[in-house]
Amino acid sequence: MTITATRTHVSLPARALLACGAVSGPLYFLTTLTQAAVRDGFDVTKHPASMLSNGDAGWIQVTNFLVTGVLMIAGAIGLSRTLEPGRGSTWGPRLLGVFGVSLLFAAVFKADPGNGFPIGTSPAGISTAGVLHMAAGSVGFLSLIVATFVFASRFSREGHRGWAVYSRATGIAFFAAFATMSSGNANAVVMLAFWATVMLAWGWVTAVILRTTR
Repeated sequence: MTITATRTHVSLPARALLACGAVSGPLYFLTTLTQAAVRDGFDVTKHPASMLSNGDAGWIQVTNFLVTGVLMIAGAIGLSRTLEPGRGSTWGPRLLGVFGVSLLFAAVFKADPGNGFPIGTSPAGISTAGVLHMAAGSVGFLSLIVATFVFASRFSREGHRGWAVYSRATGIAFFAAFATMSSGNANAVVMLAFWATVMLAWGWVTAVILRTTR
């Protein structure tokens, strides 16, 4: 009876942490897409979201990275306290925590301007901050991709076939878009696919957290 109660009960502090993780994705994209729609010169077919950190209004995206990074880390802690012991219960939350930390690094080390944004910016090559930003983003995205497969393995072991397929499909789609963009072939189709799969992956995080909360 004690084991059953421990597995089914989610404490109020843990629920609060999970709620933080659940809102991180929607908040990030609400803030990012609003900026993308109103900032002159920004084009989702040409520019990644990180470039919004540049210019006079760049502080908004920097703050967005900081807030959503902290929320994601909180959600990862909530998952680590809530998941039943078993496959993925340790590394699943840790990988999501690494993704959250990468967002904090993305805030501190801004992406370099380029491809005409912000308007009037002259190309100045790749800065040290820009390199660190790309490194943090790569580590964070790869951690998120691996997390989808870790949770897929857990869901498969528990007999939740639909969730396992959903998790693997998300990881495969995100990895394909990320790898294609990283190869340097970032045309409009590739960039839109990358935006879409980042949304897909973060939506998956929200879904997994909400499932855990229930």
